[in-house]
Amino acid sequence: MSAESTGSRGFTYWRLRFRAWRGNRPFWGGLFTMIGGLPIAYLPYADLRLGNMTIAMATTAGAGSLIIGVLLVTLGLTMWFHSIVRVFAGVAAIVLALVSLPVANIGGFLMGFLFALIGGALSASWVPGEPVKEESTDEAGLPEGDEGVSAPFDDRADELSAVTPQTNATDSTIDANGGRNSAG
Repeated sequence: MSAESTGSRGFTYWRLRFRAWRGNRPFWGGLFTMIGGLPIAYLPYADLRLGNMTIAMATTAGAGSLIIGVLLVTLGLTMWFHSIVRVFAGVAAIVLALVSLPVANIGGFLMGFLFALIGGALSASWVPGEPVKEESTDEAGLPEGDEGVSAPFDDRADELSAVTPQTNATDSTIDANGGRNSAG
């Protein structure tokens, strides 16, 4: 640290760090899976009060609902902090969401089921992105090898010539591969 800095980091620094952390893992899949586990685990133990009347949602499947909900929250955290097992965690979340339909009050009244199903699918289908390669440029700011290009409409002429079929003096047929011969 220099003598001029206060040592505190601003909001932008932490926002960019969170964005980089979030981009390296199936963040939304883990979040949806955890959100899906909460109603599945909570609703069998919830009491709803309407005036003096208490409606208890306690069922015989309360323990199964609690186990499924806790496992879904654990799988969501696993997707965040151990993203190497994202496919296993996604498939396990989908299976637990399906099991929650008959076991846990129709999957937490379909809310938990849908969130866990979407979260598991997002996690199973997520792949890490490839880093963007920067092109090397010359002094004029043009990519390497584009010294002769000066008119902005030169690319349009190339597109038009690629669309029109080329005929050869010896062969007037166009092959299935768009008129390009593999030999030449």
